[in-house]
Amino acid sequence: MGGIKELLGRMKQNPKSVRFQDLSNVCEHYFGKHRQGGSSHRVYKTPWQGDPRVNIQNDKGKAKAYQVKQVLSAINRLEEEHHGSEK
Repeated sequence: MGGIKELLGRMKQNPKSVRFQDLSNVCEHYFGKHRQGGSSHRVYKTPWQGDPRVNIQNDKGKAKAYQVKQVLSAINRLEEEHHGSEK
């Protein structure tokens, strides 16, 4: 678990220099196995209504910065909803 927390910290500090595989590992930790493969995109299902997915793209081994920010936002929402349901 320390590895994921460390990756999240690095992603928050500098979303422009995140390796695609690191972002994929974080997504799998929080959202499970990706639904789509075989292309440069990976799609992960999220548990809420609306746009229930996280879509990331491999850009020559790097993750796109805006997608890193979207993943961080989805993780924040997931954690807020999880902590809200504990009360």
